[in-house]
Amino acid sequence: MTEESCMLCPRRCGARRSPAVGSGRCKMGTDPVVARAALHFWEEPVISGTRGSGAVFFTGCALGCVYCQNYCISAEQKAGRRVSPKELSEIFRRLEEQGAHNINLVTPTHFVPAILEALEIRKPSVPVVYNCGGYETTETLRMLEGHVDIYLPDFKYMEPELAGQLSGAPDYPEIAKAAVLEMARQTGPAGYDEEGMLVRGTVVRHLILPGHTRNSIAVLDWLAENLPDGVPVSVMAQYVPCGRAEDFPPLGRRITKREYEKIQSHLFELGLDGYIQERESASKAYIPPFDLSGVS
Repeated sequence: MTEESCMLCPRRCGARRSPAVGSGRCKMGTDPVVARAALHFWEEPVISGTRGSGAVFFTGCALGCVYCQNYCISAEQKAGRRVSPKELSEIFRRLEEQGAHNINLVTPTHFVPAILEALEIRKPSVPVVYNCGGYETTETLRMLEGHVDIYLPDFKYMEPELAGQLSGAPDYPEIAKAAVLEMARQTGPAGYDEEGMLVRGTVVRHLILPGHTRNSIAVLDWLAENLPDGVPVSVMAQYVPCGRAEDFPPLGRRITKREYEKIQSHLFELGLDGYIQERESASKAYIPPFDLSGVS
C-alpha cells in the first residue's frame, strides 16, 4: 500500500493516507489510533476466559453500521490516541503482563500494515485475535496469514438491500462469504488449550437485529451449508439501540423474546456448533468506556 492508494478494505477508495491524516471512508491516517487497551471480559467464554481478553479498540471503521455499539469511536471518532507501531507493540506487551489470554484487535482493518509492523517488532506469546465486521478483502487477509491465530468476524447480512441501508455496503454478503472462508482456510478447525481457551481457529459471529429474523435465518442457513467442520458460530442477542439506530425502525428497540426463540430454534435445527447469548445480555453496561485506558 502507498499513501496515495489505500486498497485495504472492500471500499477500495484509493485514498491518500499519511501517518496522521486520511481522506478515505475510515478517515484515518496509517498510524493506529487506539481508544482503549484493557482486559475485556465480555467476549465468548473461550476468548475472555477468567483473566480477560487483551482488547485493543481501534478508532475509525470502513463499514459504518448505523447501530454500532462503538459508534462514538467507529463513526464519530470522539476518542483515540495516535500511536506508532513500536508503541502499539508495547501496548500488546503490557496487556500480556496483565495476564490477558490473547491480544484482541477490535476493528483493525484500516491499520493492518502498522499492526503487522508491531507484530514483527515483537510477536506476543499469546494468540492474536482479529476481531472484525466481516467486511474484508481476501488480499488483506492473506497479508495476515501466519500473524493471526484466531479470526472473530461478524457475518451480518445475507440481504444486499439491508446491508446497503444499515451499513452502506450492498456488496457485504458476497464480500463476507469470501472473507470467512479465507479465514477458515488460514486457521483450520478450532483448537483449544488445557484450560479450554481457544488458541487457533475462526469463530463466526452473527448479531440478531430486531425486525430482521429473515436475514438471520438466511445467514445461519449459508453458514450451515458452507462453513468447514470445526468452525463454531456465535449467535449474539446483545443488540441495544446505539448510534443512529432510532432513525431506522425497528432498530430502536431490543429483540423480542419471540425473535430470540425463533433464531435459537433455527440454530438448533441446523445443528451448528457454537454458542448463543442469553437475551438478557442486551445491556449498554457491557460497552466499555473509551477513555484511553492502557493507551495514555
